[in-house]
Amino acid sequence: MFFYSNFNSLHKSLDEVKLVFRNVDLMCNAINEKQGKNIDAEEMYLMVIYQLNNSLKPFENIDTSYLYKEMEQLIFKHIPTVFNEQTYSSLDKIKQHADSTLNILSNTGFIKGSTVRLIVDKLELSKYFDFQIYSDEVGLSKPNIKIYDILLQNIYTTRKSKDITLLEIAHIGDNTVADVLGAKAIGINAFQVNSNNTCISTLFN
Repeated sequence: MFFYSNFNSLHKSLDEVKLVFRNVDLMCNAINEKQGKNIDAEEMYLMVIYQLNNSLKPFENIDTSYLYKEMEQLIFKHIPTVFNEQTYSSLDKIKQHADSTLNILSNTGFIKGSTVRLIVDKLELSKYFDFQIYSDEVGLSKPNIKIYDILLQNIYTTRKSKDITLLEIAHIGDNTVADVLGAKAIGINAFQVNSNNTCISTLFN
């Protein structure tokens, strides 16, 4: 709605604006997975504006920092919800084990890692995680093996030990390429949930 009202000089319909957002999201995600790098949120917003205006809208008058702050405020106004009600109990089961650590390793898109951290905190999920890694903060995206290397180094630092075998580490995600293939490429376990109609709670049966 914000882009529909403020960056829509050709008066495209709301459905057309939604489609542009979706196409940019899919395109950038595919590029990030292929290249293993990270396209920033501001760049993605500029791509949306470019496509909305059929390449006619100049960028020089757009303050991308201000634009992101506006987007962030909208996110906080319409805070995301936890995907599944069993998420909390599942995380709690893992956290109860003294020898277990939990982390977030996530590719970002229209929302930056710094914002996701605040959302995770607002949803009272922060207490479950020992550390969080986001693609925009390290300039790398899954399935790039380098971001999984960063994951391993953080695990070793958190556990204060390198005496952890790769098979003792599990990566849980909803993306076949980024999560499953990426994790398996470095030799750790991978489990796919949500996108394949599998709930995270099934991992503990």
